Amino acid sequence: MTSLSVIGAPSSAGSYAAGQDLAPSALRAVGLIEALEYTIEQVRDEGDLERQVWRPDRSRPSAQNLPLVVEHQKRLADRVESALGHSDAVLVLGGSCLVVLGVLAALRRVFPDPPTLLYVDRHYDLNTPRTTTDGALDWMGMAHALDLDGATDELASAFGARPLIDAPRVAWLGVEPELGTTWERDVAREFNVTSSAELVADPAGSTRRALAHLPDGPLAVHVDVDVLDFTDAPLAENTDGRNSGPTLDQAAAALRVAMSQHRLRVLSVGELNPTRSAGDPDALPRFVVTLAELAGLIGM
Repeated sequence: MTSLSVIGAPSSAGSYAAGQDLAPSALRAVGLIEALEYTIEQVRDEGDLERQVWRPDRSRPSAQNLPLVVEHQKRLADRVESALGHSDAVLVLGGSCLVVLGVLAALRRVFPDPPTLLYVDRHYDLNTPRTTTDGALDWMGMAHALDLDGATDELASAFGARPLIDAPRVAWLGVEPELGTTWERDVAREFNVTSSAELVADPAGSTRRALAHLPDGPLAVHVDVDVLDFTDAPLAENTDGRNSGPTLDQAAAALRVAMSQHRLRVLSVGELNPTRSAGDPDALPRFVVTLAELAGLIGM
């Protein structure tokens, strides 16, 4: 790959609390752009969208800050669409996992074939405002991309025709099924899901198998850093993944397979909360080195 655009999406509006809105600036502060420039011929840092910080939304407690989320993802879709016009691929720095909506919308606009998605996450993110009481849209992104029953009309229809993507065009990688709600586990029974245990046992092989089930079309890879063992890499907003899940090195081994896909067009990162790394000053720099190495492999 010769050119990569980098776009920050600093929003925690759809999250459980503030924190993820700091991720893009924190990654830049520990040298992400410089690291990318070692591995990629041309890096275009296209800056950040306007920062959004979570606040309690008492007017709509089951889908908090929904208008802000819709606005942010529409703007992200526009920015990614523009970047794909002059770069081989795009790196999106979240922020929340909701960035996957803006990414899919952009891919759908730019390419004639519908997009495909490798969703690397400890969770399914298939909840809706009807299936959970916490109101955080963060773990409802895929429910809205797939337009599941109970998804909010405002978000599911924000990008035109719905759904944004059909279930056979998505592969989940790294899920811990027992963490899903009953609704999620029921919905996901027929989906292409690779568990965290399978990923740890065979990082490269499990990724190849997940990708093999995806049809043709431009590929997005989304990585929620809570897929990582939190003790090995304390990066995620969700701290539940202690002493379980892949290490950063194991996840990198899996993602190298995905990066080599010639149809890969967007790599996005979500749920990174820099405050979690305060006690481990090496965590963010380690992640930046890994991210730069992976980005350098895109399309090779």
